[in-house]
Amino acid sequence: MRLNHLTTLTIAAAISAALPSLHAATIRAPAELPAKPTVADAVKASTPADWRALDPANTLYMDIPAGRIVIELAPEFAPQHVANIKALVAEQYYDGLAITRAQDNWVAQWGDPDEKNPKAIRHAQRTLRGEFTVPMTTVTSFTRLPDADGYAPQVGHSNGFPSARDPKSGTAWLTHCYATVGVGRDVGSDSGGGTELYAVIGQSPRHLDRDITVVGRVVAGMPLLSTLPRGAGPMGFYDSPDKNVPIRSIRLAASLPAEQRVQMEVMRTDSAAYQAVLEAQRNRGGPWSKVQAGHLDLCNAPIPVREVAK
Repeated sequence: MRLNHLTTLTIAAAISAALPSLHAATIRAPAELPAKPTVADAVKASTPADWRALDPANTLYMDIPAGRIVIELAPEFAPQHVANIKALVAEQYYDGLAITRAQDNWVAQWGDPDEKNPKAIRHAQRTLRGEFTVPMTTVTSFTRLPDADGYAPQVGHSNGFPSARDPKSGTAWLTHCYATVGVGRDVGSDSGGGTELYAVIGQSPRHLDRDITVVGRVVAGMPLLSTLPRGAGPMGFYDSPDKNVPIRSIRLAASLPAEQRVQMEVMRTDSAAYQAVLEAQRNRGGPWSKVQAGHLDLCNAPIPVREVAK
């Protein structure tokens, strides 16, 4: 059917009359969400029993000119590498080495800047067989997240560390979230041992899971790593020695007198208080939030850490 000029004008007028109401419906603000407890509220409501102190036998202090970085080690997931890193620390291997790489949205890496004439190792080992996964039966704690994950059948937390597991293979592993500390290696699975370490400073590179040995995570001092100048060389390595960031020392907390240790606590990830933290993060209430996500990614699950008075 052909429309005449009058009919066309009539239809156009009808559409024009309807446009204001359609436009108003499009830009109408979403309904306000009810107020709900925030992560800060959940932390404030916690009790002393909901927190655990860092174990001095598995805590490293890495001192650089800008300050101190505190690393918690995870021997359950990489027992041989953690033991070797402690041996390297004991012989002061890392002292005088440097942060040699800061790649945007990726990692900050430290180790020996002189690859041609590497620093001698007295008692520790330079390389170890990769510890990419461990048997699930050796992991004493796992609190599963109900949210789906694209990289593992099950994800959750193991005593404060983001972790994953596969019941079919019976294996478990630590995941590459922000602040994760891993062992640099070459192509071979057994080409790393802890002489080169890195911390994730960008978007969680979960595709690295089960391909690199993960030994722990930074619990304090991440701003000192995440704000480093980015390296101009390939893969973010610094292109001249004067840009390297010197490492003054790395020490095991247990080797220092108690008064020289940083007194820190991590919220127990198997506690009811931490479940409240996760719920607050998963379903944020108003007034600022307008849409509830209803989902929580493993690497967006905050793990509260606090410094306590000595």
